[in-house]
Amino acid sequence: MVNQFLEDNYAPVGHEHTSTRLEVTGHIPEYLDGRYLRNGPNPPPGTDPESYHWFLGDGMVHGVRLRDGRAEWYRNRWIRTPHLAGLLGEPDAGPSTGPGANTNVIGHAGRTLALVEGGLPQWELTEELDTVGPCDFDGTLTGGYTAHPKRDPRTGELHAVSYRFGLGNQVQYSVIGTDGRARRVVDIEVAGAPMMHDFSLTERYVVFYDLPVTFDPDQAPVAVGAPDPLRAMAGRGVSSLPYRWNPRYPARVGVMPREGGNGDVRWFDVGPCYVFHPLNAYDEGDRVVLDVVRHPKMFDRELRGPERGTPTLDRWTVELSAGKVLEERLDEHGQEFPRVDERLVGLPHRYGYAVATDNGSSGSGELYKHDLAKGSSSARSFGAGRRPGEFVFIPSHVDAAEDEGVLMGFVFDAATHRSELSLLDAATLETVATVHLPDRVPHGFHGNWVPSS
Repeated sequence: MVNQFLEDNYAPVGHEHTSTRLEVTGHIPEYLDGRYLRNGPNPPPGTDPESYHWFLGDGMVHGVRLRDGRAEWYRNRWIRTPHLAGLLGEPDAGPSTGPGANTNVIGHAGRTLALVEGGLPQWELTEELDTVGPCDFDGTLTGGYTAHPKRDPRTGELHAVSYRFGLGNQVQYSVIGTDGRARRVVDIEVAGAPMMHDFSLTERYVVFYDLPVTFDPDQAPVAVGAPDPLRAMAGRGVSSLPYRWNPRYPARVGVMPREGGNGDVRWFDVGPCYVFHPLNAYDEGDRVVLDVVRHPKMFDRELRGPERGTPTLDRWTVELSAGKVLEERLDEHGQEFPRVDERLVGLPHRYGYAVATDNGSSGSGELYKHDLAKGSSSARSFGAGRRPGEFVFIPSHVDAAEDEGVLMGFVFDAATHRSELSLLDAATLETVATVHLPDRVPHGFHGNWVPSS
């Protein structure tokens, strides 16, 4: 059986590299001192294509270290779970904990953390991307976390919304302090058992996306009564994701004051759809503005990866006084992996960046820059057979303007069968520098710039 998520540049790479002689075209700005890290699924040999789901491949982190205008190294490392270590012929450190965290990678409180959702463990990595072990934030947050925390640019704290089937009809809002420990954990009731991949944060509110992709016991090869079917399923080596489009489930967003609790959440109906990734959100008087990438459906017919359909950039304006949501389309082109200047998380933003896509999984060769003040967009094409992944923005200095700096991300070249780290001028989308890598980086999920200080 052919599984598109094991073919072409979705296919895993079989080698871990440590490359210190990297060819660079152009000039790397001297203000870049840190690591660009990106996470994604990289299943080991022998993976069953019939049951493999893109979201459950074992995690592999790819990283490039930049300093003093140089690219010092490129490394790629599997997340060394006990199960994966055994498959690779290494000493098995214990019972399986499911696939290694494969969705995001961040730096926080002096740690490098590989992240995943659904109740699976998070993993701490070294500076050089070797696995240290599971992370539960010094025992202050057990039972899993999320792939999409949001850092408050004013306080440096991480805010997050986590889901797992074992919580029943609840999701969990948490705040991790700058010391790397949870200072607040709140359970929030939702309509059922949704796959709540992401959330939004504003200066005043936390926003929950309770949308119709829910746990489906018919897809889970474990008893419905198991405390955590996703973890149990992954531990047995079965990779079919047990979440599916549910047309009977209400689509709504919840708005809660940051210091509020379950009883303070107000719920607002929206049209049926699914949102993996918001671009950003902010307060505007008695309204909350949500810019999101909206999928018409998800996991309805295609059960091994994102549904084929056009994901568009939409704006949902929650009118708190009127008790309703106004929905409008900002850009009709297919796109995913939206990013904003991280200094503006929860604040009004002008620019946003997203990867052009036909189906919500792999890029189609272009990167979009949206000017939301002018209502216009520009596109950077990388050329035939060249596909970009998610790009992140790094300002040139602490007080830099919103697009004064570089955009950074991996680009795969089908002609050479290799990838490169591309640095673009955020204002013009012109190439600043290219770091040529010794291998390809498979299509994956999320990355971040982790500065040295």
